[in-house]
Amino acid sequence: MEQDTLLQMDGVELSLDENIILYDASLTLRHGEFVYVIGKVGSGKSSLLKSLYCEIPIRKGAATVLGYNLRKIRKRDIPGLRRKLGIVFQDFQLLIDRTVNKNLEFVLRATGWKKKEDIRKRIDEVLVQVGIPNKGYKMPHELSGGEQQRVAIARALLNDPKLILADEPTGNLDPETGEQIVRLLHNICRDGKTVIMSTHNYALVERFPARIIKCEQGILKNV
Repeated sequence: MEQDTLLQMDGVELSLDENIILYDASLTLRHGEFVYVIGKVGSGKSSLLKSLYCEIPIRKGAATVLGYNLRKIRKRDIPGLRRKLGIVFQDFQLLIDRTVNKNLEFVLRATGWKKKEDIRKRIDEVLVQVGIPNKGYKMPHELSGGEQQRVAIARALLNDPKLILADEPTGNLDPETGEQIVRLLHNICRDGKTVIMSTHNYALVERFPARIIKCEQGILKNV
């Protein structure tokens, strides 16, 4: 695998409960790329992303992400892989019983951060990066959907991942807010991250052009 290649899939088959979702899927992702994975609902977009953080096992083919062999990865190594990825979900998945700062602190402490000063500084940095520097004291229910998704992106950035996986990040947002989130993800990519984003919103893809992979009838196609 070339040095700047973060993801390499060749002839991959994904299946759930004996149902084949994708077969003979191949994909290469290099450092600094922004890639959309598009397709209809149920076409396998989310399953593809889930396979990259070992939520769905890869049955056939070869797949390597950030140096981890996804066909042979051991259970105990999966947390290490996930720490090197930034994962953004459609439904935010924030802890609703604590503030934004405490949501982010929880992740940092769970991934080995100890010093209070370092934790506070890192939280401040990511909240500035996603454009909500003064929202740390708020509870999730006090934020708009767009602000909650910005917190989720901030959470994904905490451990400085090389690769961001954004699974339908605008799916629960109105069109204008969705545009703001995609613009933010493109800015993060320009700052040196690699982003793979699944969506079925073709208007957003046209508004913010980048490389496109299409899930169709179980196959990945370059568009």
